Amino acid sequence: MSKGKVLLVGAGPGDPGLITVKGMQAIQQADVILYDGLANPALLVHAPDECERINVEKKPGFQRVQQDEINQLMIDRATSGCCVVRLKGGDPIVFGRGGEEAEVLKRAGIEFEIVPGISSAFAAPAYAGIPVTHRGLSTHVTVVTGTTAALEGQDEVDWETLAKAGGTLLILMGTRKRGEIANRLMKAGRHPDTPVTAIQWGTLSVQKTKRTCLGDLGEVEVQNPAVIVVGEVASLDLSWFENRPLFGRRIVVTRSRDQASSLVEGLSVLGSDVLEVPTVQIDDPEDWVPVDRAIERVGLFDWLVFTSSNGVERFFERILSQGKDLRILKGVKIAVVGPATAQKVQTYYLQVDVCPERHLSEGLVEAFESQILSGQRVLVVRPEVMGEAVGAKLQDLGGEVEEVVAYRTVRPEGWPERMDWDTVDLVTFSSSSTVQNLVAMVGENALKTVVTGIPAACIGPKTSATARKHGFRVVAEPAEDEISIPGLIGEIEAYFSG
Repeated sequence: MSKGKVLLVGAGPGDPGLITVKGMQAIQQADVILYDGLANPALLVHAPDECERINVEKKPGFQRVQQDEINQLMIDRATSGCCVVRLKGGDPIVFGRGGEEAEVLKRAGIEFEIVPGISSAFAAPAYAGIPVTHRGLSTHVTVVTGTTAALEGQDEVDWETLAKAGGTLLILMGTRKRGEIANRLMKAGRHPDTPVTAIQWGTLSVQKTKRTCLGDLGEVEVQNPAVIVVGEVASLDLSWFENRPLFGRRIVVTRSRDQASSLVEGLSVLGSDVLEVPTVQIDDPEDWVPVDRAIERVGLFDWLVFTSSNGVERFFERILSQGKDLRILKGVKIAVVGPATAQKVQTYYLQVDVCPERHLSEGLVEAFESQILSGQRVLVVRPEVMGEAVGAKLQDLGGEVEEVVAYRTVRPEGWPERMDWDTVDLVTFSSSSTVQNLVAMVGENALKTVVTGIPAACIGPKTSATARKHGFRVVAEPAEDEISIPGLIGEIEAYFSG
């Protein structure tokens, strides 16, 4: 078997949106990922389902895997022909031991590649509103480690020279020895009033920015991971990241991962720390035969009715998978339950004839009251389980209705290894099944904490009713004419703004 390859990839400083395009491509093609504790686990979602994921976290007082073991894992997996991604926080060769790992791979004859990442040394100050260089304040930057080894022994940093050099000093891994580092810098000439800013968990929604001066640095509580900025630029406050309306709020999204992207993205843009805990998974119907038979006769129907965007995608993709195209819909009018479903139809370059003002099943039926359905053939594409019998009500209006099940919502397997519900500020529900499945999956010990202690945001009245039935306190729900993901996000923002 031919040898594989190892890619030493920088995951960036924490915000998953800051990984490079090339870094993301490496994750998407990986057979094995060895990831550090500072590499955001959200990035692992983009790896292939069959990819082996190995946590090699290292931190003071706790070390899951020794460096020698990591080296051997890379060699063994690559030798077996795997594409191995060594995913490291920040940049792999900026205090990341990526150079050492590259040396090991070179000696072993393993092909490797270094994919740079954005270092926290520059990203964390930027997210705290501090430019590391600024006209009139600083024309140069020094990045230095502040570990114990930087204070004594052969790896000792020449703090005295750095103090005299001026400019901006960026100290990584220096929180434990911050007092001693400050004393050395002041002893060498840096003034005690020199501005200092420490940024903890930079670029993440739990980021904390602490501003002080060099003389007081030792007294300020700062914990790793952190970047300490020393110099006149630390006095600048061009804050933007921590000013966002949902900053610091941890919100759980229970929607299926395939559907959650717009909700996750919208909440993240507003500053929320989004935790994806999918409680539903979209699956094929138990039998495609009724759908396939309807597709063979679809041109005979007058109306094609969709109760969700999932139904649109599943039905149209089934048509295309059979070698047909959407010309078979010629002359068939299309009705949808709301704007999100309409947008999904439009992605197939088709127009919607009916979209109700009330984005509910009842609204869809009401919209048909102005249509002449007597003798009209109607095909309703729906999920296996549906709260409202749309087909039966359309039949009451005179339509000749046929219903087909295009998908099922099922409970996914697995559950997050670590789930600290005490840190959650809000849980979102996009359907009744997301509520019911969360209650079933969360476990007896945590159920009371979740149901009684965490407020809920729901996509619509039926979902809210289900949530309240299970004991949730519903604090956000879009109006009936705003039932959509943007509408839900708007209500969540309004709730937290008071």
